[in-house]
Amino acid sequence: MAAAGDGVARQAELRRIEGNACFKKARLGAAIDCYTEAIALCPDVAVYWMNRGLCHFRRKEWPKVEEDSRRALALDDTLVKGHYLLGCALLEKEEFALAIHEFEKALNLLKSKNPTEQMAEDIWQVLSKAKYLDWEKHSTERLWRRQSLKEACENALKEHHFLSGTLVEDSDGSTDEYSEQIKLLSDVFTKATLADTPTDVPDHLCCQITFEIFRDPVITPSGITYERTVLLEHLRKVGNFDPVTREPLKEHQLVPNLAIKEAVQAYLKEHSWAYSLN
Repeated sequence: MAAAGDGVARQAELRRIEGNACFKKARLGAAIDCYTEAIALCPDVAVYWMNRGLCHFRRKEWPKVEEDSRRALALDDTLVKGHYLLGCALLEKEEFALAIHEFEKALNLLKSKNPTEQMAEDIWQVLSKAKYLDWEKHSTERLWRRQSLKEACENALKEHHFLSGTLVEDSDGSTDEYSEQIKLLSDVFTKATLADTPTDVPDHLCCQITFEIFRDPVITPSGITYERTVLLEHLRKVGNFDPVTREPLKEHQLVPNLAIKEAVQAYLKEHSWAYSLN
């Protein structure tokens, strides 16, 4: 019995290897068939489900991406790509909060592995998109509720002054109480919309190379903070020197700027529209 089981597992693994070869050649239909055969032989292997889900991802078959990634994660919840794929499927369904949860889990799992810069960048990009779209959705809802409340308050105020006979200007031409209260009400609602109004991000929260808001800021011996991936690319492709001061600089000299990172996180929590800058 054990030998038979080993034989089935070997056959399944051969189907996976064949599927990988087809995937690399962009033969997605053939790859899906190979992974499906592997799943039929060994349905408890998470990577088979995830690989097939990745094929569906390439074909933008989102319901199938969601189904396969959920099956993979049910077997192994530590799969970074599994959470990434599920997040992408949920994002397409406009289930932004759930998508954000999956992308954040993927990033957290990535920290304990040996991630490639591209993998981290891919996850960050879709996370930023999900957070921006989530803000946009709720911002529109808040705007509509505020406008409805403002109109109700203005109507109630107008009715109050009409009934009390104060809905006219003072005889000396000065601003009446009703006008002052309407102006004060308008100021209150204007201030309430500030958090949902995109503005310029403070300079100290942006990289001096990309001018984008920081994600992983590092500080150099010269005291200047840069985005890590951008600075590392500069050191590899341009030369071992600080882009601004031109002083000699090596990768091991970079130190995470935790203060700026915390400031960015606090800023994004209050101004989620800033995710659109990435």
